[in-house]
Amino acid sequence: MSLIGLLGFATVVLLAMLILHGYLWWRLVRSTTRPGRARRWLTLLTVVLTLLPAAAVVLRREDSPVTTVVGWVGFTWLGVAFYAFLALLVLEPVRWAARFGRPRTARLDDAAAPDAGSAAAREDRAVPDPSRRIFVARSLALTAGVVALGTAGTGAYLANSGPVVRRVPVTLPGLAPALDGLRIVTFTDGHLSSMHGGRRFERLVEAVNAQRPDVVAIVGDLVDGEVAALREEAAPLADLVSEQGVFFVTGNHEYFVDTTAWLRHLPTLGIQVLRNERVPIVRGGASFDLAGIDDRTAARSGLPGHGADLDAALDGRDDAVPVVLLAHQPWMVDQASAAGVQLQVSGHTHGGQLWPFDYAIRLDQPAVEGLSRFGDTQLYVSTGAGFWGPPMRIGARPEVAVIELRAP
Repeated sequence: MSLIGLLGFATVVLLAMLILHGYLWWRLVRSTTRPGRARRWLTLLTVVLTLLPAAAVVLRREDSPVTTVVGWVGFTWLGVAFYAFLALLVLEPVRWAARFGRPRTARLDDAAAPDAGSAAAREDRAVPDPSRRIFVARSLALTAGVVALGTAGTGAYLANSGPVVRRVPVTLPGLAPALDGLRIVTFTDGHLSSMHGGRRFERLVEAVNAQRPDVVAIVGDLVDGEVAALREEAAPLADLVSEQGVFFVTGNHEYFVDTTAWLRHLPTLGIQVLRNERVPIVRGGASFDLAGIDDRTAARSGLPGHGADLDAALDGRDDAVPVVLLAHQPWMVDQASAAGVQLQVSGHTHGGQLWPFDYAIRLDQPAVEGLSRFGDTQLYVSTGAGFWGPPMRIGARPEVAVIELRAP
């Protein structure tokens, strides 16, 4: 990513942090405290917490113990803050109900005035009891905190647990009987980094191998760091075992780092990179085409020759032979359907990763997870194996998908 792009992204992230933390400060600090030292210290803490997630995003490519700590603390806090934000929004009606239903006290100046008027007039000029207001605010803040910590804790456990295995039978028109039952074991969005690596990645490789794959397909966003920093973390990929080979296509995150270095390193681990090209998968004298294209964002990377080119990947193929396309973003399915692709395998969405982001993803992508159909093209979107940002998953478990091809 260019410096201008990085600064623009950081600006957007910082603006979002200001809105999120501004509301949290209003409800968790201002509403629960009186003016004084405690409020000042809590305000300072809020400012620091506001900057931490933005710093984690900007420093994510650096490899040092400090940036790792900043990443874990900043992104973990971001997940907690997000669910605290949601919980407080849900509790707003309770706060308003308590505000209008609570006792009120008369102003001192009204009581002292000789023409204060009737009791009804004084009641009209009454103000809320500050002690009750603070009690209600603190009760709601405590409730939101418990909900946020419980949700984030559950999400952290799920994100860092082993992937679930989903079996996805897919009938491909034109598939020869000799290929019936062939297993494409796929995972996407590993996001290998200092935050997600080590034993977690070893478990992922073990889960893939346990399915006895005929083909292994890694559909983008494998890494979130440079080769020099993640060489040891990526080493378990060399243990992937497959009858027909291990294949990889780029995702958008491959273009946030030194793309060329990774595309040179992956073949040393036994992984074949498909860049706008296809290979035949042959069994029992029959075959289908496995095609792979660069990510949708590759053309903006500035790297010569990079960019999604489905026409190049399918050029010269036999239309009678089924084709399975590896494309990181589901967005490519309209082009795939127009080109006669029978099945597209994608990732990118993380299944939303943190509910309710799956609803927002639908604004950009045609599908969020699972198997769907667009015209004559079937689309499978994996929820991904790793995480990005908060090390949590709510409503979208990490997965390895076993796509079992079926002859009609």
